[in-house]
Amino acid sequence: MSDPAAVLDDLRVESEEVDALVSDLTAEQWAAPTPAPRWTVAHQIAHLAWTDAAALLAATDPEAFAAEARKALDAPDRFVDDGAEEGAALPPAELLARWREGREELHRVLREAPPGTRFPWYGPAMSAVSLATARLMETWAHGQDVADALGVVRRPTARLRHIAWIGLRARDYAYLVRGLTPPAEPFHLELTAPEGVSDAGEVWSYGPEDAPQLVTGPALDFCLLVTQRVHRADTSLVAHGADAEEWLGIAQAFAGPAGQGRAPKGTR
Repeated sequence: MSDPAAVLDDLRVESEEVDALVSDLTAEQWAAPTPAPRWTVAHQIAHLAWTDAAALLAATDPEAFAAEARKALDAPDRFVDDGAEEGAALPPAELLARWREGREELHRVLREAPPGTRFPWYGPAMSAVSLATARLMETWAHGQDVADALGVVRRPTARLRHIAWIGLRARDYAYLVRGLTPPAEPFHLELTAPEGVSDAGEVWSYGPEDAPQLVTGPALDFCLLVTQRVHRADTSLVAHGADAEEWLGIAQAFAGPAGQGRAPKGTR
């Protein structure tokens, strides 16, 4: 996870796949509800465009971004929804053009960032590779909401590696944003690659191998969990250790307030 160019290449492909889901939608389909309460397909794409714009501002004008971040602190329960509402009100063609132009400009700026540059964000400051990984994670997660709304089954790809990595990296943030103390010991992940992505049964490993707290299970389940697109009870993940079990109940790979997550199947 040290080559920004490789992550940006994967981000571009991920964005193009989500773009393909929505590029030919009717106005009725743009207004279709997604699993996120009160959010339509348009809200999902508007959020991606809004967050890309915020990332671009962070990368090009940190002082202006700091002012925007203060607004978020003043309205932590509204600022994400407000941004999505504004974009969702646009005509679909205009919204799609805004997302395409914004993400291309962000890709360019991150590719040209000098090594070692760190950018402010709503959570801890990020390197170019971390910011690109965060954008890939969000693009995949909101793309999942769009796919669910449209009844499309997406094929998992090796790009899930990036999401698993940032999911573990964000472990402490998930505690801190809830006012909790993170565990002192590191965790280890052993995630089974999706079928068709790698050799059968290949395990993706993250974190120290001798860590006392361990999470095992399907990589797709872990990525859905840390992006809060599935309830813990609806995964095949196994926590080995009390701290690991607690973390799986609160995990989030994204910055900002603690998300509500999804209800278990059968209770929605």
